Amino acid sequence: MAKIKMKKKSTSTDMTAMCDVAFLLLTFFILTATAKVPEVLPVDTPSSTVQTKLPDTDLATLTVGKGKVFFDLKGREIRKRTLELMAQKYEMTFSDDDMTKFALMESFGVPVQSLKQILDMKSADRTKAGQPGIPKDSLDNQLADWVQFARTANIEVNDKELQIAIKGDAKEEYPAIKKIMDILQDQKINSFSLVTGLRAKEK
Repeated sequence: MAKIKMKKKSTSTDMTAMCDVAFLLLTFFILTATAKVPEVLPVDTPSSTVQTKLPDTDLATLTVGKGKVFFDLKGREIRKRTLELMAQKYEMTFSDDDMTKFALMESFGVPVQSLKQILDMKSADRTKAGQPGIPKDSLDNQLADWVQFARTANIEVNDKELQIAIKGDAKEEYPAIKKIMDILQDQKINSFSLVTGLRAKEK
């Protein structure tokens, strides 16, 4: 008796629902992602296998590269109070609008006398401005003042000691980093963090 052959039907899967889900996920990630703000002074940090996360608050970061030093400080109220103290010492006046801009801006590297010019710029223009770095020599050591007043402001606002981190370029000369360390040690700051990039462990 002859066998009855069944017709083979090609299986097809409707991918419409999967495409919808994929586009919804893509839209979600695009809308919730935050653009990375370009660094005013980009540095290539040395590699390390140590994984210790820096705190999100109570932190001042000194970025060193190309012979320049830039200063960054976490916390809007601390930044405002620090600028107030700097303005008092250098006999300058900053408006409330200037204070707000300073509280929101990224790291900077200009003498305090030129800070208003940087504050009036847009964020993208500050990166292109070619900031000369914060003065740190013996005749005009504004960097030491920024660190000192930031520590004072942090104690006033948060009642905590400010933590310091040095983010140096891997190609930076040692004397430039040592100069920063000397400024910190002059203020009895002997404990600070060195920012490094993560390196894969050798097998």
